[in-house]
Amino acid sequence: MKSSALVTALAALTAALLGGGLVSAAPQASAAAACTAADADVYAPPATVPATPGTVLACRSVTLHQVPGTIAMSAWKVRYSSTDNQGRPVAVSGTLAVPTAPWTGSGTRPVVAFHPGTLGLGPQCAFSKQLAGAYQDEYEGDNIAALLKAGYAVAATDGPGYLDGQTHRYVAGTDSGHALLDIARAAPAVPGSGLSRQARVGLWGYSEGGAASLWAAQLAASYAPDLNVVGDASGGIPGDLKQVAAGLDGSAFAGFLADAAVGIQAAYPTLPLDSLLNDQGKEAVKTAKSVCLAGTVTALAGKRIKDLTTAGLSLDQLYQQRGSDGRTWGQVLDAQKLGVNLGTHKIAFPVLQYRGALDEVIPTATEDAVRTAYCAAGVRTGWKIYAGDHLLTDNQAVGDVVSWLGDRFAGRSAQNDC
Repeated sequence: MKSSALVTALAALTAALLGGGLVSAAPQASAAAACTAADADVYAPPATVPATPGTVLACRSVTLHQVPGTIAMSAWKVRYSSTDNQGRPVAVSGTLAVPTAPWTGSGTRPVVAFHPGTLGLGPQCAFSKQLAGAYQDEYEGDNIAALLKAGYAVAATDGPGYLDGQTHRYVAGTDSGHALLDIARAAPAVPGSGLSRQARVGLWGYSEGGAASLWAAQLAASYAPDLNVVGDASGGIPGDLKQVAAGLDGSAFAGFLADAAVGIQAAYPTLPLDSLLNDQGKEAVKTAKSVCLAGTVTALAGKRIKDLTTAGLSLDQLYQQRGSDGRTWGQVLDAQKLGVNLGTHKIAFPVLQYRGALDEVIPTATEDAVRTAYCAAGVRTGWKIYAGDHLLTDNQAVGDVVSWLGDRFAGRSAQNDC
């Protein structure tokens, strides 16, 4: 399901976009006695957040207007507890959907924890708001529909930083990985979900979501050993943010680089940002924080870091800028790199990685490098290249991913393409 707003915006550009770990016990009983919260309450930051990740803090029943087809389901917006990259409790929003039809497979109904691709930093861009609302700038309703049709429950996080007054922590690995694992923990605690804490869990994401789901895979053993994660599917992976930035700076997709700068600084607030920007740069940040995907791409196309900073900084010079805690931008970005320290971030389940042959947003070299690193670490890794570009590949892979996850839920052996 492609957004008409996105297609229009990219046509105008002539470059179509068709293309750490805390060990915690399973969460206690839900803090939400019933799913009767007002919509505004779901997105209101709580005064305090429980230290137990996956605690349901608020929920409300909703209809998912942006999921195509006629699928009988129960669905809820949820606010739940998670953990940031400093080990502090935080609240995150998301969506849970459970098919009405009884589960007929073996065991209990599986849960797929899903992280969407880039939607934008504006508060209206949250995946849960788009799925349940009339507004649409997202393109992954087909992914959710396919999972529900297969009989799986879907726990889709918005990702950290979409509550009122916050900034989305875009491409911040630990924060995003925790948020994805914790919505899987929260799902059985939603009143009326009928889900089991022993349910088999699959992880899935593409682009921003692909990085988040791989971070969740890398953190699962240490951070969420209570979850029965059986597989992860990740596509279009921005595995090395420095390599991605080099390709985005000054390109038709420079808006994603602006989102990354804002999102990483939100996750690591000791890093300097505003103090480095000129008036044009401050206006770009203001724009990035207020619009969704199509608006980001159109408004910030062609922007270069050197034109947005008072000192005309190159990317390499930006990476040398030091925060108040002593860490540089470069060090923080390196800490988001996937496929590093896999001896510590052990993955005990199969992984499926995929990309488009014509990906024009994420350098294919960094996508390939993540696969190589996983294979070298002995992770059982499936691999597929599709004929499309960045956006098209997300949709082209849906059937294969749902089938691959189904095999993991059924306990079948996964093919290793290393």
